[in-house]
Amino acid sequence: MKDKIEKFLLDNRLAVKDCVIAVGFSGGFDSMALLNVINELSDKYKFKVIAVHLNHNWRGKESLKEQENCKSFCLKKNIEFYTETLDKCEKHTETRARELRYKFFNDSIAKYNANALLTAHTKSDTSETLIYRIIKGTGIRGLQGISPKLGKIYRPMLDISRVEVEQYCKENNLNPNFDSSNKNNHYARNFIRNEIIPLFKNINNKVENAINSLAGLAFEEEQLINEYIASLNLFNEDKIYTQKFKELSYLLQKRLIYNFYVKYDFEYTQERVETVLKFILENINSKSGKTCSIDSEHWFFVNIDYICVICSQEKNENIISINSEGRYLFGDYIFTIEKCSKIPDSFPKDSEYKAFVEINSNIDFTLRTRKNGDVIRPLGCSYDTKLKKYLINKSVPCYLKDKIILLCKDGEILWVSGYGLSDKIKVVKRCTHVLTLEKIGGTLC
Repeated sequence: MKDKIEKFLLDNRLAVKDCVIAVGFSGGFDSMALLNVINELSDKYKFKVIAVHLNHNWRGKESLKEQENCKSFCLKKNIEFYTETLDKCEKHTETRARELRYKFFNDSIAKYNANALLTAHTKSDTSETLIYRIIKGTGIRGLQGISPKLGKIYRPMLDISRVEVEQYCKENNLNPNFDSSNKNNHYARNFIRNEIIPLFKNINNKVENAINSLAGLAFEEEQLINEYIASLNLFNEDKIYTQKFKELSYLLQKRLIYNFYVKYDFEYTQERVETVLKFILENINSKSGKTCSIDSEHWFFVNIDYICVICSQEKNENIISINSEGRYLFGDYIFTIEKCSKIPDSFPKDSEYKAFVEINSNIDFTLRTRKNGDVIRPLGCSYDTKLKKYLINKSVPCYLKDKIILLCKDGEILWVSGYGLSDKIKVVKRCTHVLTLEKIGGTLC
């Protein structure tokens, strides 16, 4: 067992001097065995070990006693120990416990600036997880079982059975905690462990190996599917090209929507995926676009050009006065107006967020987002039009309209950044100024 864990650390470049490794330590058989092995390996590789313990506070004095046993073990082994206790009013459900446990793990990683946090999930946990997912309903992705890595959280014991763990604890004279709630078959995982898997073993005594083999095959199938999707060149960053999406089979379209749910960690069911796909197919030719709610802060967006996930953002209501050449901060953007020193060989595209203009009056502008009643005289036109109509003609997605930064004078729009220029500041005789917009630390939408 120690050799398997050591190999895992080496493969993941964690057996490094001065590396900080935290271990999720409940004090049970699995986590005590893992912590003991990691502590021994720390002497060899000179990395730092921290044991982090979350007291779920479900069983009162018994939980407190387990916490003290964990602390005592760490003192004996000279391992740094950190613990937190949950509010007893928290819901006593497996789902809520998992949410809080992983929040604690990630908080601990941040607290100690850890390179990794190890959890003691075993081959047996993978079997239980797969059976649970099958009962609840899952796809190929769900059949992959427990991932060996999730961010900075690593699981080095997925190739180790619970029998091996118990044998290791016996050979090394370890005295783990025994959680009495493990006998409570009210919890689904316990029922699977205590009742279902023993029944499966009547058919196949090596059922855990068989289920783990299934997980490996599912992983390979998932990789093949993703490689095929990547070969289709459907994406521009996180957006799917709508016209390419239209040409796909229904099943592949459905798979792409499912991938969005997985990527952004949204709760999903087959019914939700199919509902979203129906919405997309109904609105796939919309010029300005339509949105479909995922949760309170996220939506699927579709228009004639692309499909993507968007999130809510507060509209920037600031109004910045522009009264001289220079650089101006507007939210996450920097607007620059400077004198033109060289006539360009060709004018930039609107999408480059740069414009060469002719300004024949004092610089007296404002920078803001749109308001009701805004008008613009489009380039090449002799008449004004409403900004709303202008944006529709430009096929600007509806969710972007309130984010567009506008250069204005006396209530009239002179530059719609990223989309177009007013005829009133076009270059007729000579180029006097250059306008640019840059996003701090990134690219523009």
